[in-house]
Amino acid sequence: MALAATFIAVGLGVVFGIIAGVSGGLTDSVIGRLIDLILSFPQTLMLLALSALFIDILVKDLHVPDGDMANGLYVVLVLGFFGWPYVARLVRGQVLSIREREFVEASKLMGASRFRLYFKEILPNLWAPLLVSFTITMPTYVSAEAALNYLGVGIKPPTPTLGNVLSGSIDYSTSDFIFFFTPAFLIMIIVVSFNLLGDGLRDALDPKGHR
Repeated sequence: MALAATFIAVGLGVVFGIIAGVSGGLTDSVIGRLIDLILSFPQTLMLLALSALFIDILVKDLHVPDGDMANGLYVVLVLGFFGWPYVARLVRGQVLSIREREFVEASKLMGASRFRLYFKEILPNLWAPLLVSFTITMPTYVSAEAALNYLGVGIKPPTPTLGNVLSGSIDYSTSDFIFFFTPAFLIMIIVVSFNLLGDGLRDALDPKGHR
């Protein structure tokens, strides 16, 4: 679930960030206001308040199988939807500097289409910050999925997820501390590992770095 939500967030962020950064003007302003609007919503409250409504839409209108599939898909879509503005802002900032370089101007003079300009000329120069962003977003969504399952939004027991196991272990926190500690420790290991991976990738891919 965290991986799927990360792909959605990064994919949408890349598309909107590149379009905003290259186009500028009114397009940039509209996308910027859309980002501000999405970021102004309280994400956790929206997830809890709208879960019943949107899961019902997924089941009845989109014919998604009820149960784990609908609940999991809802969490993935909402996490991805609320996550892409952060990636879009990062990408836009990178694109603003890349679009002034000579190879981009040369492509424009040669009559390159917008698709080629966006995804053939600019996107390959964004892999370093995107990889770092991916490794930072992924553990965030692992923690978010666990927290949402604990709050009752997401895949329900007995299907095992980190959130369900952590929620179920609370009843045994006094009688069996290890049973309570294990899922929390696993979440911590996943988050720390991906953060260290992101730091390593940033150092390795930074052309100005010495490591």
